[in-house]
This record gives sequence, structure tokens and C-alpha cells, in this order.
Amino acid sequence: MRLQTIQIVAGLAAALAFVLAFMAAGAALVSGLFMLLGLAALGWLAYSLIKTVLKRDRKAEPSARA
Repeated sequence: MRLQTIQIVAGLAAALAFVLAFMAAGAALVSGLFMLLGLAALGWLAYSLIKTVLKRDRKAEPSARA
């Protein structure tokens, strides 16, 4: 059985589609990892700011002396 030109072109197109799909999956994975890293940094920043504000509020209270 001899391959026709259309079959060869379809095979090359399928191979290209698989390569592009794997590249897109890799890009999505890397993008997701960077998203998680950004969310973790944002969460740490919010936590540290809240902790600083709460500590400052406790220190700001004047001690009551009679």
C-alpha cells in the first residue's frame, strides 16, 4: 500500500497538532505554577500586613494609671 500525498500531509498536520498541544499544556502548567506562586506571595503579604497592624493596635493603647 502506497501512501498518498494527502495522507502524508494529514500525518504531518496531526504531528504538528500534537506538538502544539503539548506546548500549550506545558505553558498552562508553567502559567498555573506562577499563578500559585503569585497567590502565595499575595497571601503572605496580606498576612504580614494584618499581623503588623494588629501588633501596632495593641502597642498604641495607653496604659491606665490612677
